[in-house]
Amino acid sequence: MTIKKTFITEELDRLKREGLYTNIPVIAGPQGAWVEIEGKKYLSCCSNNYLGFCNDPALIEAVKKYVDKWGVGPGAVRTIAGTLDLHLELEKKLAEFKGTEAAMVVQSGFCANLAAIPPLVSKGDLIFSDELNHASIIDGCRLSRAEIVRFKHADPENLDAQLAKYDNVNCHKLVISDGVFSMDGDIAPLPALVEVAEKHGAMIMVDDAHGEGVLGRGGRGIVDHFNLHGRVDVEVGTLSKAFGVVGGFVAGDAELVDYIRQKARPNLFSSAMTVPDIGANLAALEELSRSEDRVKRLWENGRYLKKGLKDMGFNIGHSETPITPVIIGEATEAKKFSARLFEEGVFAGAITFPTVPMGTARIRVMVSAAHTKEDLNFALQKFQLVGEEMKIISSSR
Repeated sequence: MTIKKTFITEELDRLKREGLYTNIPVIAGPQGAWVEIEGKKYLSCCSNNYLGFCNDPALIEAVKKYVDKWGVGPGAVRTIAGTLDLHLELEKKLAEFKGTEAAMVVQSGFCANLAAIPPLVSKGDLIFSDELNHASIIDGCRLSRAEIVRFKHADPENLDAQLAKYDNVNCHKLVISDGVFSMDGDIAPLPALVEVAEKHGAMIMVDDAHGEGVLGRGGRGIVDHFNLHGRVDVEVGTLSKAFGVVGGFVAGDAELVDYIRQKARPNLFSSAMTVPDIGANLAALEELSRSEDRVKRLWENGRYLKKGLKDMGFNIGHSETPITPVIIGEATEAKKFSARLFEEGVFAGAITFPTVPMGTARIRVMVSAAHTKEDLNFALQKFQLVGEEMKIISSSR
């Protein structure tokens, strides 16, 4: 290796030495309550397959139907020759589902933030961003070149104070928050954030990646959960978590979505969503619009698992959703805990810095509507076994 590339080896060595190197597991077969890894079956407790759609028969059949009629790929970016009538159908139904005038679909939730933020603010403007916002929000903010002002996590009073400092600055101002924070499972105080943004004349945007399919009527998200329709300027969402597929979208009033469609670089310079993705997402939307059963089952499973882990003495933080962080502390200990669970048949990966702050490494336990009570009891049994073995919880409980 040339001298100029030695930093790569040194950095990889450091990551391994400090327990921050990620060995990526490879799943053979479909994503579900149980998955196959290296020829063995494991209970999956760490995917974002919240509603069990990843391997749902209705979605699979829909994909086959749409592929037979439309093929597999769009063949171009949306603005040249890649917009199929299917894209418009999905956008219409997403807007209806979210209760907005319009929606624009893009390739992923990450791309949705890159699509939404830079057209709304630029150099000389201001972004007020929750300090725990997702990496895709952070990257979208950086790409905009606007000045970024961070406010304390889920703290409307601090946001108010930060905005007040710039009341006399004449520029575009955008407040951004995740709806559900993916590592701690807490819900943004959106009603208060909206009031503060309105008070100071700022636009407000929410990234509802972990609220879609989880909060609101039939999983319509945080805006529906708090009945704030018409008061949130921009809703960004993903189709790769609760929907079980892949893709992202930006939703809002018709003029705003039309404006972003004209300006968003992921829409202008990257090929459109594929036919199988659109077909599967349409089928998931149809199911969510028809029944709330999956959402209710997800919450029931989340409450059951939370109670079991808390009763054992685990630190599960302050989650308000089915996302359940089991906070271990040091990265090396969290990785050891995850490895022992894996040996016992439970697939639950360790989350470490930089995804979470130093000293708060954890196992992010994620249940699904596809899990049975027997599955959850198996998980609880193994968490107790490993927790007592590593002296994280007391064996006297």
